[in-house]
Amino acid sequence: MKTYTHGIWMLLLLAVGLSSCGERKPNNRLVLNEVLIVNETNYQDDYGQHNAWIEVFNKSYSTADMAGFYLKASCQPGDTASYFIPKGDVLTQVKPRQHALFWTDGQAQRGTFHTNFTLRADAPCWIGLFDAGKKLVDEVVIPANTLGADRSYARVSDNASEWEVKGMESGRYVTPSTNNRTIDSNPKRDKFEQQDASGVGMAISAMSVVFTGLILLYLFFKTIGKINIAIHQRHVMKRKGAHSKKDVHVDELHPAPGEVYAAIALALHEMQSDVHDVEDTVLTITRVKRTYSPWSSKIYT
Repeated sequence: MKTYTHGIWMLLLLAVGLSSCGERKPNNRLVLNEVLIVNETNYQDDYGQHNAWIEVFNKSYSTADMAGFYLKASCQPGDTASYFIPKGDVLTQVKPRQHALFWTDGQAQRGTFHTNFTLRADAPCWIGLFDAGKKLVDEVVIPANTLGADRSYARVSDNASEWEVKGMESGRYVTPSTNNRTIDSNPKRDKFEQQDASGVGMAISAMSVVFTGLILLYLFFKTIGKINIAIHQRHVMKRKGAHSKKDVHVDELHPAPGEVYAAIALALHEMQSDVHDVEDTVLTITRVKRTYSPWSSKIYT
């Protein structure tokens, strides 16, 4: 029995060791999203200068920390520059579905988001993003002589697999630190506007929804009232030991008349308004033994 137990423990330890020695999967929540090389009149950095930049997108719905990552670039064979993203900067924590912008100005001393390399537009440039374990997260190759002034090489939309050249024409805007696809119109709204230009249909639809809701509320409360009355009648019959409604007085089956509720409401109003006399908090209601209600009698008007 001991040998069997020892064997199980040895197998568990071996499985844990193999899993820990296995290759770790890279952090694939971050992707390269857009690159601009020739910056003449585009976005300015925190020093007011127009420099090339690389945009990284967090495609997940949780915060991803880029501290300890590497940005690498090579625009000529055998020459690969590597930039280590420093730790300790809270801005390296990219929020869900947000972007981070790195300036490739070759002046890393300017801050965390300034790299120690530059990019070239006249040669094919490879850019790679590596995690803290130096595992490749994402990469892209920008063809030579593809990007003109203020033109970027970007994914069609955030995290899309297709890349394209973006500029100011045909609605393909350069979008640093924001979504790659800019939506200028709402197709559903435009279609509705074409079908109902005067807004009559919208007004009818809105009023129909409101009146339908009011009718449903009326039916709901009416049903609840009937259920409460039925429960009250059943309790009265059970208390009196009656088998049918005929065996119980009519006044006992139905709820209190309207004048009782009116008297209670008036007393509560006077008490809340501080106009009631100081007396015991006992409310006594004596029903008038008449065939008519004093609330509607002319002599009490």
